[in-house]
Amino acid sequence: MPGVDQDAVAAIQRIALNRVQQPVAHVSTVPTTINSKRLTPLTEIQITQLIPDEQRTRTFSFETVQLDEYGEITQHEQRSVEYCQEDLGQGITLDLVKIPKGTFQMGSARDDREKPRHQVTVKSFFLGKYPVTQAQWQAVATLPRINQHIKPTPSRFKGKARPVETVSWNDAVEFCQRLSKYTNRTYRLPSESEWEYACRASTTTQFSFGNTITSEIANYNAKYGYGFGPKGQYRAETTNVGSFPANGFGLYDMHGSILEWCQDHWHKNYEGAPTDGSARKNNTDERNRLLRGGGWHLNPATCRSANRISVGHDIGNHYLGFRVACSFW
Repeated sequence: MPGVDQDAVAAIQRIALNRVQQPVAHVSTVPTTINSKRLTPLTEIQITQLIPDEQRTRTFSFETVQLDEYGEITQHEQRSVEYCQEDLGQGITLDLVKIPKGTFQMGSARDDREKPRHQVTVKSFFLGKYPVTQAQWQAVATLPRINQHIKPTPSRFKGKARPVETVSWNDAVEFCQRLSKYTNRTYRLPSESEWEYACRASTTTQFSFGNTITSEIANYNAKYGYGFGPKGQYRAETTNVGSFPANGFGLYDMHGSILEWCQDHWHKNYEGAPTDGSARKNNTDERNRLLRGGGWHLNPATCRSANRISVGHDIGNHYLGFRVACSFW
């Protein structure tokens, strides 16, 4: 099985045989049939669940940058983070970065939709290193239907390494459900608070890179500047994922590129919002869902870490995409 240390697997199986009377941690279905001191064979998924997290995650290194108020890069920093890789078949993989647990101040004083600022504590979880690509989408779209049909090639701007777009919230949920069944892991959209926490990556500035943004570090409508930052190149289309620097958590394209669906129903502000990182769904507005991150066609203010907008759950336009989350690996 790709990515699994076979020696570790063998050691775990030996331990299981020697401890048939003891419960096995992290196993969703524990073998119950014992015959001549032999356990019912473990499936590959069960074996994977027995392997400690530190043996299932890998590490990658990346560079992140910081900008001054005029958009000049003032700092380059090398970092490394843990990630996992899901095999979707046919040479297509899905990378998920391990986001550390933490507490942050969510929202801003800039817009009524972003008020009141409030403290949120987020548990550790895994989040897509990039928005879901067209190659990843097509691989999962060929899996058996759960609740609805999804088009295998919905995007306007074609390219296997470009983010999938023209997908509705309903489409994104169907993708997560199919992926969950295929992998025997629970994939989902991130909550709005998880998304902002991951985007900020321990920063308190308007963007994870500082208090302005430039077209050299993100894809948005740079006909407009932000603060003292310069105007720049307006590409007027999506670009390959990972074309710009990562944020401090090793996540790419959190500012600009495409708007990203979150789990949450739309609420006009944060009055009564949860403080535990969970999605907020108790709303009389059953139609609209949360979107974060700005997009290739939007001005830089919409790319701020705190910016939030809503669109109907059944709408799919060529600026709507998503990335997946997973609570446990």
